[in-house]
Amino acid sequence: MIGAQWGDEGKGKITDLLSRSADVVVRPQGGVNAGHTIVVKGQTFKLHLIPSGILYPDTECIIGSGTVIDPKILLQEFDQLERLNVSADNLFISQTAHVTMPYHRLIDQASEEQRGKHKIGTTGRGIGPTYADKSERTGIRVVDLMDADTLRKRLTWAINYNNVILEKLYNLAPLDPEEVIKEYQVYADRLRPHVIDSSLKIYDAIQHRKNILFEGAQGTLLDLDHGTYPYVTSSNPIAGGACVGSGIGPTMIDRVIGVAKAYTTRVGEGPFPTELDGELNQILCDRGAEFGTTTGRRRRCGWFDGVIGRYAVRINGLDCLAITKLDVLDELDEIKVCVAYELDGKTCDHFPGNASEFARCKPIYKTLPGWKTSTEECRLLEDLPKQALDYLKFLAELMAVPIAIISLGASRDQTIIVEDPIHGPKRALLDANGSPVLSST
Repeated sequence: MIGAQWGDEGKGKITDLLSRSADVVVRPQGGVNAGHTIVVKGQTFKLHLIPSGILYPDTECIIGSGTVIDPKILLQEFDQLERLNVSADNLFISQTAHVTMPYHRLIDQASEEQRGKHKIGTTGRGIGPTYADKSERTGIRVVDLMDADTLRKRLTWAINYNNVILEKLYNLAPLDPEEVIKEYQVYADRLRPHVIDSSLKIYDAIQHRKNILFEGAQGTLLDLDHGTYPYVTSSNPIAGGACVGSGIGPTMIDRVIGVAKAYTTRVGEGPFPTELDGELNQILCDRGAEFGTTTGRRRRCGWFDGVIGRYAVRINGLDCLAITKLDVLDELDEIKVCVAYELDGKTCDHFPGNASEFARCKPIYKTLPGWKTSTEECRLLEDLPKQALDYLKFLAELMAVPIAIISLGASRDQTIIVEDPIHGPKRALLDANGSPVLSST
């Protein structure tokens, strides 16, 4: 399950719903720069690293090797779950995942500030520098935390090396190696019972024909290789990243589910062709509670972008979609959908890989009537107003992929399941022509 836009599509709720049918939920990439908010029986859970499946006591949750882990934040999530009477006993952590250190956070924040008007819009949580050290082969992995001598040796060198950068390049105070080592040894003691060979555990689950859900973080347009570079994250949140970040082969993936809002949002910097301003932007932001789970930053809001939607279908090989926050559009007289771009006077049907070209793209819209009535209590497809159903049909046809789930609010029960996207037939949902096909099972 992956995000089909710029992240923040409501994946936490959809993961929570799909976890009911999953024996194992795996988080394959990203770090604490991602955030999932789930509302269950009036309780709000905000998770950054722990997979949303942790709310089901019989579901095993795995943080894969492609993630970067901030132990301090992870243990805060442990404590949050404990206060809410949710056990983390079924959480497992890859021994080969990389660890975010204090110098990563400091460098991330300082470098972003130094960029000035050219800033990327990072969360400042140290994710990029952690992945950079991974690529430089100077990173600290979870397995290094488990051995005190190895941790001291590797971390002393890394801190002394990064202190030079902190002092000379950013004019910041150096870190004390002994203090950091002592801090991370405490983290290691608490995490030790959860550390495993995650690839082996996932493979064993596959051999026993268990249902495994790979929970993506961020979104397709934030992919390091295929997103709106340089305004991207530092990992691969597309479907192919699930294999790399989990240690399994692509032939083991049966289905790819994309999550998209009924409109579009984006956090941070970078081009956004359908971005709105004024009253419409305010309406979407307020009704959609568009503030980031991780940073609290206000999200930029715009109309649904079918061009990036089709791109997400292609890049990920999407089998079906979950459309979230349809209810946010309930009060609008009319709703626009971007069906193509105008680029230098010509119509462009495909997402341009050239960043400067994308920045010059202007949306070409199709205008549809709004439904001007609440959809929050709808639980069946036929409960939806005709205009809302027509809107969904249009999106399905535009993206040439069926819609499996429709979310109409933050709570678990505010959902229409058109077809079970895990067990149902692949295309027995809303078909590519936009015709609703209800399941007979």
